Amino acid sequence: MIRVAIADDQQLIRAGFRSLLEAEPDIEIVGEAGSGSEAVSLAVATRPDVMLMDIRMPDGDGLWATEQIVGNPDLGQTHIVIVTTFELDEYVGRAIRAGASGFLVKDTEPDEFIRAVHVVAAGDALLSPTVTRRLLERLSSELRETPDASQLSVITDREREVLALVGQGLTNEEIGKQLFLSPLTAKTHVSRIMAKLAARDRVQLVVIAYETGLVSPGRTE
Repeated sequence: MIRVAIADDQQLIRAGFRSLLEAEPDIEIVGEAGSGSEAVSLAVATRPDVMLMDIRMPDGDGLWATEQIVGNPDLGQTHIVIVTTFELDEYVGRAIRAGASGFLVKDTEPDEFIRAVHVVAAGDALLSPTVTRRLLERLSSELRETPDASQLSVITDREREVLALVGQGLTNEEIGKQLFLSPLTAKTHVSRIMAKLAARDRVQLVVIAYETGLVSPGRTE
């Protein structure tokens, strides 16, 4: 059973998410929060697998709440998905750096929304939706200050190739096809890169790819 918490200051939005997800036999809604501080308290009390987090909320916004939850060692199993409008919120990039596991837009199709919860609950980053790639690309200037490739010294040339493709939003299967590797081998490379770079998840690898200059804005081929 996937335990999900919902944090949004609009009751109608929370009710819509709850109605959609509760219809799934393997998803349980463990609670709702209407502010950042309530979201943190809810996470501590219920320890959900996935928390859907709005950015703009009173009494501590979603960015602050994300930082608090990700920074709590007792909540390591809680994965945060930023739920935003299509217009890019200026704080989304900072939320990803704080450890959020991906993005959803509020008008996402129901099937995609449900799939996203399953993906994140399984420990994967939510990078598949095209909107995520566009958001990350538009955020690149915020995510990166001066490119510093020094931290990449601990990974091999092959791992750099893999990291560059992760940074472009490719799946393990897509990486395998491009580098003539099996999806399992690609996955092994990604896992090793995460360990070497102390990355929380795949989204953090995307951030590193941008921050080190391995992937540049607009480079998606």
